[in-house]
Amino acid sequence: MLSRIFKHLGFLSKGQLYETDREGLIAGYVGQTATKVNNVVNSSIGGVLFIDEAYALTQNTLGNDYGSEAVNILLKRMEDNRKDLAVVVAGYTQPMKIFIESNQGLRSRFNRYFYFKDFTSNQLYAIFESFCLKSDFIISDEAKEKLTDTFELLYRNKTENFGNARLARNVFEKCVQNQANRIITLKELNSDTLKKLTDDDVPELKEIEYNFDS
Repeated sequence: MLSRIFKHLGFLSKGQLYETDREGLIAGYVGQTATKVNNVVNSSIGGVLFIDEAYALTQNTLGNDYGSEAVNILLKRMEDNRKDLAVVVAGYTQPMKIFIESNQGLRSRFNRYFYFKDFTSNQLYAIFESFCLKSDFIISDEAKEKLTDTFELLYRNKTENFGNARLARNVFEKCVQNQANRIITLKELNSDTLKKLTDDDVPELKEIEYNFDS
């Protein structure tokens, strides 16, 4: 949507979106990173380049400096194509602050920030309900009560790595798995049984937190 808005405002010529991450920009051998970055930028000119978890570019976990190489090439291409290219970088707040501060060029070019608040427990349950609706599942009253309490506790004890909608999806997928394990032992199955999620299907809090943190 942002790409299309910028196009209609006359800031961009095409209005397409190109999404990538560290893997899409950094190669494992000398000389290949420049090629990957240039290819990505060439595909993004006229639109928006969106780099997810951008802080990974400066997290040197492999003992090489290809991440810095990618950043420097990206900054140069941004400057060369500043009239027809928008770049958005995204990630968790604290790692992104470190990322921006790691390079003077990043600080000068990325100077507009948008912070997204975590979903509330009620919003997480609403997202969970949307997954159920799309997959034709019905939530029993007991399951709804347990899920409401579960999301409240997860929200109350959240850390910087809080998963938001991903967490709601993980809980949904675990419920579906538990439901399948439960009904497989039943001698008789009907439409109501196949569609309904009960409180027995809702995973315990420790199980959710363990799966999420891992």
